[in-house]
Amino acid sequence: MKNMPKASIILQAIQGFFTTWAFMKAGRMEPGNILNGVFFIFFMIFYQYSHNRLATLDKAYRRRISLASFVIGPLFALLYVAVDSPNYIDTLTNPLFRLGILGAVFTGFSILFYHLLGLLYFCTADTAGLRKMLFASPSWASHTKGLHRLLSFYNRHMGLCAFLLCLLCWLPYFLYQYPGIMTPDSLNQFEQVLGVIPYSNHHPWVHTLLIKLFYTIGYRITGSMLVALSFYTFFQMCALSLSVCYFINTLKLCLVKPGICFGITLFYALVPYHGVYSVTLWKDILFAAFVLSFGCACVRLKKNPLPEKGETAKAAPKPAHYADLGVFALCALAICLFRSNGWYAFLLCLPFLLLSFRKRARVMFPVLAGVFLTAVLIKYPVMKAFHVTPPDFVESLSIPIQQVAAVICNGRELKEDELALIEKVADLTYVKELYNIHYADNIKELVRAGNPDYLSSHKGAFLKLWAKLGMRYPGDYLTAYVYQTYGYWYPDSFYPVADAEGVSATSLGVSHTPLIGGPLVVKSKEIAIKLGGMVPLYGILWSMGAVCWALIFCLGSAFVRREKEKLILYLPGTALLLTVLVATPVATEFRYVYFMVFSLPFYLMAAVFPMETKGQV
Repeated sequence: MKNMPKASIILQAIQGFFTTWAFMKAGRMEPGNILNGVFFIFFMIFYQYSHNRLATLDKAYRRRISLASFVIGPLFALLYVAVDSPNYIDTLTNPLFRLGILGAVFTGFSILFYHLLGLLYFCTADTAGLRKMLFASPSWASHTKGLHRLLSFYNRHMGLCAFLLCLLCWLPYFLYQYPGIMTPDSLNQFEQVLGVIPYSNHHPWVHTLLIKLFYTIGYRITGSMLVALSFYTFFQMCALSLSVCYFINTLKLCLVKPGICFGITLFYALVPYHGVYSVTLWKDILFAAFVLSFGCACVRLKKNPLPEKGETAKAAPKPAHYADLGVFALCALAICLFRSNGWYAFLLCLPFLLLSFRKRARVMFPVLAGVFLTAVLIKYPVMKAFHVTPPDFVESLSIPIQQVAAVICNGRELKEDELALIEKVADLTYVKELYNIHYADNIKELVRAGNPDYLSSHKGAFLKLWAKLGMRYPGDYLTAYVYQTYGYWYPDSFYPVADAEGVSATSLGVSHTPLIGGPLVVKSKEIAIKLGGMVPLYGILWSMGAVCWALIFCLGSAFVRREKEKLILYLPGTALLLTVLVATPVATEFRYVYFMVFSLPFYLMAAVFPMETKGQV
């Protein structure tokens, strides 16, 4: 550092000081801890290195990196501090001191994320280096002739190998959890399959019908309820494996190296929650496969374009292109129908999909219109004809009723007309007893036990009350919102993942009937699940918040690399995440954003592979 200007040294020292302060508070260290000195020196060196690296780029690229880092860095700092901040000021009572500490920590983290993002975006700017590290030449398949036959077979059939490897690695979960993991949600759908209760779209009706289809086939063939249920479970395993196969084949079309594809395959085959979820009868699992396949279909349609208006017959697409178009349409329709929030996410994405594929309007617009009209037809007249009960209004109010309940529990003053409206909906006697800051179902059930019909018929009055209380007590609303949603965007929270097992208690005639067992099997499964909460770095794969941050990083990468056509690849995941953040009943439910976790390798690879649309594959 001896040749550095004095002003630069002072700047790095100030930045290092604030970041060290942030680390001291986040790490629960005392100011006199010697590690604070180590962190301070490290951050000074790191910030200077980051500055020097970025200085080698041209001015325009450096400006885009700085802008993206300046926006996303403070956002990451805010998301982290929003949850962890009470630990920084728990011993302080002076409002000025508390504000000062929070400001210092926020500044330190903002500086850290700014430089870290800048360095990561610098790495993605090295297009030649990325191509050499991640991508093979167009003639890569010919380079394997002298290698072992097995390696040559894998290079030719990477998608098939991914499909088979996933099924093989998930097979022990299938045998141990036979006929499949069924929680109360699963059993509710199974009751509809058996006709014990009427059809309901609280859990997607189309998914219930799919379970019924495979159950009926299995039961007619075997006459056994257990075996019949396993037909659907095995189908779900195959569907997930096929989506991984489609993804790996998409990477192959993008000329991604076989070793990278194999590493991604291992993520799906070996990370335990994929195996557990593959045999869990939830709507979220197939939904995740549809979201991943939809993104891959978008890539293929971008790289293998359908003919534009006015192009000659020579430009007509190959049959494989129409297959990708079919996958695109099927997955788009499934996104609309397999989760309630998927319909709203699709509506949010639709204008951007039309804009993105406007040059292929002759083919793509009718497909998108067909998906929209089919979804509307099924969701409304068809479901009405089959007497499918829609979800109640209370189900969509998880966050608003939690915020109102927070105001009541905090003892805030309510006007007589406000109090009267609330009392017409629910009995306030039990609000404080039932309120859980991380879990909305208690208050929802209290409303359902009260007068939900009155709430449904006075939606406007309730929303007006909710808005008034929010303006009057914004702190209560913000706190309630943070602790109702933090699991999806805060990367350092612990929650159980894939811990469901067997079949919940039921009188329907099905039960957990493992085909393999013993202490070794049970202990191996237990250890595999617990490692995510014990091993550093590996544990990041178990963090919904970390995956959310990765998605935001990829959005920034598209801006930095001036690849706006890639934004459509991230839009479905982003829209679905937003719908979760406005309606989630639970703060840390991994399966609600399993679609995002399942698509994590897709997001990261999409950030770096090229999106040329002429003559690439």
